[in-house]
Amino acid sequence: MDFITSHLLSLILFTPTVAAALLILLPRAQPKLLRWVALLASLVPLALSLVAWMRFDMFAGGFQFEELAGWYTSIGSNYHLGVDGLSLPMVLLTTLLTPLCILAAFSIQERVRVFLALFLLLETGMLGVFLSLDLLLFFVFWEVGLVPMYFLINQWGSKNRDYASLKFLIYTMGGSLGLLLAIQMLRLVVGTFDLPVLYERWPSLNQSLFGLPIGTVKTIAFWAFTIAFAIKVPVWPFHTWLPDAHTEAPTAGSMILAGVLLKLGAYGFLRLVLPLFPAQAQAFAWVLALLAVAAIVFGAFASWGQSDFKRLVAYSSVNHMGFVVLGIAAAAWARGTASAADAVIAMNGAVLQMFNHGLSAAGMFFLVGVLYERTHTRELNDFGGLFPLAPIYGGILIFTSMGSLGLPGLGGFVSEFLVVRGSWPIFPLFTAVAMLGLLLTGAYVLKAIQKVLHGAVNTRWKETALEIAPREVIAIAPLMLLMLVIGIWPAWLLNVINAAVSRLFG
Repeated sequence: MDFITSHLLSLILFTPTVAAALLILLPRAQPKLLRWVALLASLVPLALSLVAWMRFDMFAGGFQFEELAGWYTSIGSNYHLGVDGLSLPMVLLTTLLTPLCILAAFSIQERVRVFLALFLLLETGMLGVFLSLDLLLFFVFWEVGLVPMYFLINQWGSKNRDYASLKFLIYTMGGSLGLLLAIQMLRLVVGTFDLPVLYERWPSLNQSLFGLPIGTVKTIAFWAFTIAFAIKVPVWPFHTWLPDAHTEAPTAGSMILAGVLLKLGAYGFLRLVLPLFPAQAQAFAWVLALLAVAAIVFGAFASWGQSDFKRLVAYSSVNHMGFVVLGIAAAAWARGTASAADAVIAMNGAVLQMFNHGLSAAGMFFLVGVLYERTHTRELNDFGGLFPLAPIYGGILIFTSMGSLGLPGLGGFVSEFLVVRGSWPIFPLFTAVAMLGLLLTGAYVLKAIQKVLHGAVNTRWKETALEIAPREVIAIAPLMLLMLVIGIWPAWLLNVINAAVSRLFG
């Protein structure tokens, strides 16, 4: 028990990798065995994350469950893990969505063993970003997550999968190049990659580098970090890789891409940009706010214009993640000013929106996949009147859509309300324009529901078994439950987030 307690984060991090190695040793001719081994193994990190959640002290300062060991000590890098109120909810979200995605992927028939192994390796990459307290280690896991996602799209995607997977890889690796160079700049100046040390020393440094004033160095590093994370969120105009990747990815890949991978960029802003570059973040926060509002409005307009159900949901992610970036921009602008209390509210909303969007977006992509598996089409105009043919599916789709829309009583409303409430005193014009995006969100969600479920019954599907299966209900039920619980009682999650945000940014 002492071993588990002292190495809790390492067990959460590397259990999926061990499970992936185990899968490779099992016979490929037994897909049922492979599926169940992967599912059961993915439940272990979830159980350990729940242990961490229950033992986490929200009132304690700093990072908890820390692990520190020598790694590349000659260049100042260590194996350093830890969590706080910003990262722990993301760890919980990742370990929750992974088994649900694996359950959703039980319909995969080709190369099942490799698919599941890649998915588990992807989980390790994502968890590593949230758990790392060493910048070089952070970057390693940042890159590790790209490779499995590339192959999941490229090998199990739709007809344009080669284009979509290559575009995904080029965009994200292009941003990563500047990120790596900026990380090396920080190391040259401070002498370490350790984040707690960097938090203490980097913002107040005044020495030059390469003959450049430290202000110039910090501005260059700030933009390198910002562009890398903006591509990953993605913020307009860096968003064009996302609809293609979502549309071509298999259902489980789209779920985890929307549910967790997009959050890595937003988490990078929270963990690195705001603490390390407070002056630069404050000076350029209006730029980030402008791009966030563009993402909200243009993402909503783009969703409204789609006839492909999956592409509609994909553009909705650009729209919803725009609220996350707006909350971050408001916090950056108002930090240390008379509006600091509003900044804390906006930041609380941004972090909670990351969690809520992970639930609703994963659920929506799953439901699109359920319908596609039965009809082999995603064209909204091919559906119509399906509610009588699949009433359980229809009820689940309406509930999940309302969670995505931000209906009061469901989680999305709480987080978007907090972002708007916190941003309004800081960026009144930007926030007012963002409200147009909220209006359009309701329009495109209701359009999708009307096209799929209502109207005259399309006789084309009368002989097709459209109803959702029990396994699929089990896969989405936890997401629906959490949407409802957060909508009614957000305090269990928001208190943990607020304690960390108030301490770091208040």
